[in-house]
Amino acid sequence: MSSHIARFNPEGLHETPGYHHITVVEAGRTAHLSGQCPLDLAGEVVGGADVVAQTDQVVANCRTALAAVGAAPEHVVRSVIYVREDARGNGAAGDGADAGGSPRLDAVWERLTSSPLGPAFSTASTILGVSSLGYPGQLVEIDLTVALPPRPQDQPLTDQPSSAPAPRSGSS
Repeated sequence: MSSHIARFNPEGLHETPGYHHITVVEAGRTAHLSGQCPLDLAGEVVGGADVVAQTDQVVANCRTALAAVGAAPEHVVRSVIYVREDARGNGAAGDGADAGGSPRLDAVWERLTSSPLGPAFSTASTILGVSSLGYPGQLVEIDLTVALPPRPQDQPLTDQPSSAPAPRSGSS
């Protein structure tokens, strides 16, 4: 864990399943990763209706983005995980009556926390069930905020032009 990042759970708040209620970052550089989707290099959704396969692609994309800014999962200070749910809010066949949330949310959280990106989710994290995401068939998306390690003086920060935006339409 980086010395400029502190994570803790204060007394008076409930126990968590692995994340921390509060993340404090000493002043420094941050990176805000755009929502990482389960897209391959061709911009196609990977995994079809398999939420685990989509989650694995999102993990791979997050790791690529982190590496591009010289960061690791331990540098993540905030994550927001979006998981597409059905109209009943359960994301999978069933009545949605389980007390622990939806089977799809549970499957995504378990997969993420046991993945190579897992340390990113020990910080302030939110997981949400949503009715739709930006690409047809998309089931998972993750936004990350990163407290970057100091940049070596010989590596200036440069802006790169963005590629043409991929078409985003309502999901199915």
